[in-house]
Amino acid sequence: MRNPIYVTGEDLERLRRLIDGRRAGNPSDFEYLSKLEEELERAEIVDRGTIPRDVITMNSEVRLKDLDSGEEKVYKLVFPSQVRAGSNNLSVLAPIGTALLGYRVGDVIEWQVPKGWRRLQVLEILYQPEAAAIARN
Repeated sequence: MRNPIYVTGEDLERLRRLIDGRRAGNPSDFEYLSKLEEELERAEIVDRGTIPRDVITMNSEVRLKDLDSGEEKVYKLVFPSQVRAGSNNLSVLAPIGTALLGYRVGDVIEWQVPKGWRRLQVLEILYQPEAAAIARN
């Protein structure tokens, strides 16, 4: 059984709207939309004021380690409209983007991507919008 994942109510609403809009307009995204839906169905919904600081939410910036290559990378999990060439932005509809949502520091994520399976470990959350908002108050 997979680890539970955590999603804020606000992220859940925006992601459901994204899925509905994309499904109506672009049937080629069906596989990715279905994977995201599966993840959301198993998610524990948490209030944005109480979500743990070590959980990857939308617009979080995270440092990951590829357990097969040893390579470390930093990504920011974003909505598809926020992806920019040359940035570290990763769409939630990309296979690894879907995989990251709701996981915590220390978790190992095994996820199928077009070139096979990837094993990634969440090393650190560099920025989480919910934690940053609490820190500002």
